[in-house]
Amino acid sequence: MNMKLSTLLAGIVLSLGSAGVYAEENHMNEALKHAEAAAKLSDGKGVAQHAEQAKKHAKTADEHLDAGIKSLENAIEHGNMGHGDMAQKAAEEAVTHIKAAQ
Repeated sequence: MNMKLSTLLAGIVLSLGSAGVYAEENHMNEALKHAEAAAKLSDGKGVAQHAEQAKKHAKTADEHLDAGIKSLENAIEHGNMGHGDMAQKAAEEAVTHIKAAQ
């Protein structure tokens, strides 16, 4: 019974956690856009401002990749235990995070 309860709770957490990710922007593109803008400028303040934005987006992309990897690990774990629904939800969350990181 505890296994079913923890599986249900994990599903709820995965579902709620992925809802906010759908609204994310394409962080790798934003990081690249700002880094390229910084590289084209010659004034220090402008370079710093764009570099700061690039860094922010790159860090967010990295966090999404980490979360995507964690979700893939969960998908593998649940899949190997025969929890098809949970494995599928974890894989869907991984896709969402990886897309958000792009």
